[in-house]
Amino acid sequence: MIRIGLIINPIAGMGGRVGLKGTDGADILAEALALGARPESAAKTALALKELKPVSGSILVLTCPGFMGEDLVRECGFNCEVVEINHFNKGDLFSTSPDHTIKAVKEMVRQGIELLLFAGGDGTARDICMALGENIKLPVIGIPAGVKIHSAAYAVNPRSAGRLALSYLQQEGLSLKDAEVIDLDEGAYREGRVLPKLYGYLSVPVDENLMQHLKVGRSNSPAENLEAIATSVIETMETDNIYVIGPGSTTASIMDKLGLPGTLLGVDLVENGNLIIKDAGEQDILETIENKLAKIVITVIGGQGYLFGRGNQQISAAVIRKIGRDNIIICAEREKILSLENRSLLVDTGDQEVNRMLSGYYRVVTGYRESIVYPVSQVF
Repeated sequence: MIRIGLIINPIAGMGGRVGLKGTDGADILAEALALGARPESAAKTALALKELKPVSGSILVLTCPGFMGEDLVRECGFNCEVVEINHFNKGDLFSTSPDHTIKAVKEMVRQGIELLLFAGGDGTARDICMALGENIKLPVIGIPAGVKIHSAAYAVNPRSAGRLALSYLQQEGLSLKDAEVIDLDEGAYREGRVLPKLYGYLSVPVDENLMQHLKVGRSNSPAENLEAIATSVIETMETDNIYVIGPGSTTASIMDKLGLPGTLLGVDLVENGNLIIKDAGEQDILETIENKLAKIVITVIGGQGYLFGRGNQQISAAVIRKIGRDNIIICAEREKILSLENRSLLVDTGDQEVNRMLSGYYRVVTGYRESIVYPVSQVF
């Protein structure tokens, strides 16, 4: 029987929809819960495990107690062995810590796992990297469940993580490569400062379609490029429409051009040239656009090509469904699109129906009254 490890970070991604950009620290977790955030990583992990059903009888899943893995693995009907963790209350979200992940990984390695699956974000990948130490060549696959996922150790979505694991376990000849583990300072991130740091590498199966690419920051392109894009978008803005302005330096240039104090890494709501809500959460958006005309303005994550599902979870499937596909404005510097090397732009909203609705061709604003037509695909 093949032994694989599974670790779920139960608080990963909880801050996304409520605009907190992460859940590092007990105070931020408490704030997220107070704002109505709920755990999401287990549901995403279930999508990955569903893909492993064909080999469920031949694998033993070593996992953590309670909501760090045990509950879900048993619910999904897999053979399960629990790795005990000291000082962990499996009924208390606040009891989880990086130490639990690190200790669990070390014990799973000691017990001879052949593959490690983990659900979380960049912080979780960082913990996994630290825990593996000299065992860094153990194959791992990240199930994307965090708010910010810059690292290249994650599959493009939860289902893809499961499919990749299945292919690897069935020995379909997949080779391995070193994937960068990048994490940001969440405190600085909430203040609008992006401070990425390379923490190491994880060994992942090679599959260009199922594994996401490393997030790449924007280059030092002239500010005139961003101003040209901003001017073009502003010229098309209609009166009495709510504009949901997503995060990123390209969309921030629109706020700058409007003379509004927006948030570089948050979502802002604008109407008739006025800032209605700064750094809005999902519920803020839904309440504001009720019975109103609205449009979404977003940019592309460099290197990865994501439009939705990475760092802008406030613009949820519910928001997108209400505003509609035809009211989405995409803007990006031309070089950012060209750097994708003909790979499609991606959407991963967590709602397959909305992902399908978003698939197709879009006009991407790349300059002043300049645009290109580019495909958008759901990630399977």
